[in-house]
Amino acid sequence: MATNGSFASPVANADYPPSFDDGAEGILAQLYSGVNGYSLVIFTFLLLVAYDQLRYIWNKGSIAGPAWKMPFIGPFLSSMNPKMDEYKAKWESGDLSCVSVFHKFVVMASSRDMARKVFNSPDFVKPCLVDVAQKLLRPTNWVFLDGRAHIDYRKGLNSLFTRQALETYLPGQEEVYEKYFARFLEISQNEPNGKPVPFMPMFRELMCAVSCRTFVGHYISDAAVKKIAVDYYKVTAALELVNFPIIIPFTRTWYGKKASDMVLNEFSICAAKSKARMKAGGDITCIMDGWIKSMLDSEKHRQNVAKDSTVDDSEKPAMLLRVFSDFEIAQTLFTFLFASQDATSSASTWLFQLMADRPEILDRVREENLAVRNGDKFQNFSMDILEKMSYTRAVVKETLRYRPPVIMVPYVAKKNFPITDSYTASKGSMVIPCIWPALHDPEAYARPDYFDPDRWISGDAEKAAKNWLVFGTGPHYCIGQTYALNNLIAMIGKASMHLDWKHHITPLSEDIKVFATLFPMDDCPLVFSQRD
Repeated sequence: MATNGSFASPVANADYPPSFDDGAEGILAQLYSGVNGYSLVIFTFLLLVAYDQLRYIWNKGSIAGPAWKMPFIGPFLSSMNPKMDEYKAKWESGDLSCVSVFHKFVVMASSRDMARKVFNSPDFVKPCLVDVAQKLLRPTNWVFLDGRAHIDYRKGLNSLFTRQALETYLPGQEEVYEKYFARFLEISQNEPNGKPVPFMPMFRELMCAVSCRTFVGHYISDAAVKKIAVDYYKVTAALELVNFPIIIPFTRTWYGKKASDMVLNEFSICAAKSKARMKAGGDITCIMDGWIKSMLDSEKHRQNVAKDSTVDDSEKPAMLLRVFSDFEIAQTLFTFLFASQDATSSASTWLFQLMADRPEILDRVREENLAVRNGDKFQNFSMDILEKMSYTRAVVKETLRYRPPVIMVPYVAKKNFPITDSYTASKGSMVIPCIWPALHDPEAYARPDYFDPDRWISGDAEKAAKNWLVFGTGPHYCIGQTYALNNLIAMIGKASMHLDWKHHITPLSEDIKVFATLFPMDDCPLVFSQRD
């Protein structure tokens, strides 16, 4: 049969255009034709939201916390005005709970055992502050050291808080108390009709003045102390747990940076003055003097060894230190102020309020302070006197338990941290041991919401050592805890003998304001008068 050579398949004919559509190419073409800048932005935003949610859910795992987070910022807006009731609800939600703010995933260790595990896991975590802290305190500050470097640096500071050293600082502290107690009387006398005045700001200034006099002595002027006391509020605001992670002009972090620069400059000037005085053989009157004297003794020993290799080891200082620069010294003393200022301001405010509301307890404090001075209320402090004040010490410890100045201590996971058998905090997570629950545990402290100093004398509060987390525990426990306790004991003891004060109770007096530490919501309105 003959073949019809005139017929050819259209598909086989290169001159004949194809008549069918490619399905995949058609879909892509339609999608591409619908893409514009606006839709691309929306798509990218939704993709980032999904990633943010999935990352939060993955990090959350099985622990308590919101089922989802507000995209990107999390509870940032509500955290700008933290409320104690919200913190308590978070702690009660589980031994471990979480939130996520901006790029930070935060794990809260609420129970005593979980908190202690975080404190005592230096292989997995290290102390941290908010993102802007390094800009305020400086990246080279010792508080950001970890491991052996931190241990060695800390050893060089231990001698500044021995019993002998603490006694050296007492005259300067007593001088400040007397000055500010006179100011308290003046403020109350100048108010018409005995009007009460919120004294929390004055207690902050008092504690700042005591700290500055203890840390840098008389190298700093009263005017500079006043400015630091006022401006340090800005540092506190900048270093709150939830804040913008960058410094933007005219924000809290920006004002905090300016305030920290001022403090570091003042302390650097003090360091230069102290070095000159210590080289001239001056007496030690403050922590800065003691530290610089140790540096100079270490340097002298090294020079003697370089000249004569047979120098007796008995002449070697207990801890050999290098000579730090003025700015390095200022950085370290600034961290002491950072650690003490807000905590002692909080404790002193609650002490005055609690004593005014419980006159029977204040009377016992007065009796004890007069007794240990053999009836002479003008006798100066000594460590022997402070150590005899067992009831006053119990009052201070109960205040710190009842209204702990520090309720949370932030750490960061250096690597994946298996906190429990079923939950691991991922590297980079913020892990926060919480203090309040351990100090209000009814199994450790009967009637934990009742203020009872006697629990530290006739009760069994001292047996609950594992719950006493006021100053932390583990390798980063507070190096100045004995100083802090003695400072508060000395302050309230002296005030009890020389002052009377009345608290104007308001509906907000027992409500707690959270501003880095804890304060009465009404800022403690008081009226002071001279005690005969």
